[in-house]
Amino acid sequence: MSPTVLDLRDVVFRRGGGEILHGVDLTVRAGEHWALLGPNGAGKSTLLGFCGAQVHPTSGTVEVLGRRLGRVDLQELRRDIGHVNPRHPLQSALTVRQVVLTGITGTVELTMRWTPSAEELARVDELIAEVGLEAHRESRWPTLSQGQRGRALIARALAAQPRLLLLDEPTTGLDVAAREQLLTVLDRLAHTAPEVASVLVTHHLEELPTTTSHALLLARGSVVAAGPVAEVLTTAAVTATFDHPIDVDHDGGRWRARALPPTRLHSA
Repeated sequence: MSPTVLDLRDVVFRRGGGEILHGVDLTVRAGEHWALLGPNGAGKSTLLGFCGAQVHPTSGTVEVLGRRLGRVDLQELRRDIGHVNPRHPLQSALTVRQVVLTGITGTVELTMRWTPSAEELARVDELIAEVGLEAHRESRWPTLSQGQRGRALIARALAAQPRLLLLDEPTTGLDVAAREQLLTVLDRLAHTAPEVASVLVTHHLEELPTTTSHALLLARGSVVAAGPVAEVLTTAAVTATFDHPIDVDHDGGRWRARALPPTRLHSA
C-alpha cells in the first residue's frame, strides 16, 4: 500500500460563531489524484487550507506528509507542498523562467542574494518544457495569456519537487482551448511524477483530468461521498451534493454533467 500523504480525522472548523466543516475525514495516498467538488460555500477552500498546512482545525486531527498540524514547523512542511493558485499575486514583470524559480524559494518574487545552482536551472528548464512553454521561457508575466500563466504555475509548483500538489480551481478564467491544454499537462504529470499526490478543487466535472482517481463531494460542510472516482461521481451523489437533479456521464476518460428536470431524475 502506498504511503499516506494526507490524513484528516473528524475535522471540525468553526469561524465567527458558525461551524464551516462538520467532522470531515479524508485519506490521500501517494500517487492518488483527488477531485474536491461542491457548490459555493460548501467548505472546499477551507478543506484545501488544511491540506496545505495553512489552517488548523478547531477539533480533530490533520496529518500532512506524516506530520501533525500543531506539532510541526509549518514553513518546513510547506516546502514539500506545491500550490497552484490562478490568482497568483505576482506584481513584477518576471519571466516564465524566473516565476518557476520562485517555486524553489517558496516566494512570490525573486529572492535577493539567491543564485540557483546549475542543477536547479536545469530542472526549471525541464519543467518549462514539460508544460509546453519552452518557446516562452523568457516571456514576461504580463504578456502571458491566462492559460500560459496556469501552465507556468504548475511548473512553479513542481520546481521544489513536492510530494503533494494542490490545485485551487486551476482552470478559472480559461477559454476551452486553454483549459484543455492545462488538463493535458495535469494528465501528463501522472506519468512524469507518478509518486506525487494531488488534490484539485473545482465546481465543474468537465474540468477533471482523465487521471483523476478519487473524488470527495462536499455540501454544507459535510462529506456526501468520498472514494474511487467512479463510485463517487454518480447521478444520485452529485444531485444530492448540488441539491439539483444532475445527470452524470463518463466517456473517453472525461466526465460530463447536465441538469435534468426533476421528473427525469434517475439513480446511477
